[in-house]
Amino acid sequence: MDDLLLQVEPMIPSLRRYARGLVRDIEAADDIVQDCLERVVLNWNRRHGDNARSWVFTILHNLAVNRLRQNARRGSSIPIDEIPDTAGAKDATQEDTVFSHEVMTAIDRLPPDYRSILLLISVEELSYAEAAKVLEIPLGTVMSRLSRAREQLRTILEAKPFRASTGGPYIRRVK
Repeated sequence: MDDLLLQVEPMIPSLRRYARGLVRDIEAADDIVQDCLERVVLNWNRRHGDNARSWVFTILHNLAVNRLRQNARRGSSIPIDEIPDTAGAKDATQEDTVFSHEVMTAIDRLPPDYRSILLLISVEELSYAEAAKVLEIPLGTVMSRLSRAREQLRTILEAKPFRASTGGPYIRRVK
């Protein structure tokens, strides 16, 4: 059990960050991480190799994909009487200050396959081989998807009305 704690505990912030990047909902991401950690503890003796990082991320990725598919099937509905008055208000968090809103919006616009590979490699710093294991795809596919994801992200960000080269926000005239 000491081996489990030594390997998995330092991964928890990365797991939470990756889950939040995939599902874009803090509470759902924390639930997914909790489910992942539960499965890791229950199946610790079934892992392959000494380094459990890619194994744990694979479990998390699969849980997140299942949750996204489930939400897509169900859709979202809330009775209007249950919506709190402060539903539109949101306190600024440290994550909001670290990542610009434009970049996060652009990442959200990427297809799920591209978003996953970009988050695993660029944010979670997994190697290409580890990302290939997590996503269960060939190494060459990881490299090509990452290249396409970066290119598409750059295209999305360059198409934004607010650009550093203009010196300020894009202003349009409304009659």
